[in-house]
Amino acid sequence: VRLVESGGGLVQPGGSLRLSCAASGFAFSEYVMAWARQVPGKGLEWVSGIYSDGSTYYADFAKGRFAISRDNAKNTVNLHMNSLKPEDTAVYFCATPKGSWYGRVEADHLGQGTQVTVSS
Repeated sequence: VRLVESGGGLVQPGGSLRLSCAASGFAFSEYVMAWARQVPGKGLEWVSGIYSDGSTYYADFAKGRFAISRDNAKNTVNLHMNSLKPEDTAVYFCATPKGSWYGRVEADHLGQGTQVTVSS
């Protein structure tokens, strides 16, 4: 299993970024996929998830600003982030989640992460 994130970088407050995750080594279309993040000094938290049927989960801080999508033909999952805030600064990870969206992040597989920095 391989999950490779891309698209992170430095963006000004109020700006947008699109993160992408290229997945390989498993039956991608059958799995729920997700994005987690680790804010400096804090633990991992779920950001958003998307099921094989296209239904989605968003953390409260992501609702209305972030949008997750998947392309089963390309084995990719994307996270479009708008209206970014300095507190969104974190390393963002692509993951194959297990368990609940609430509480500790549990995943069968986690990518290497991509840094997102929101700063003027």
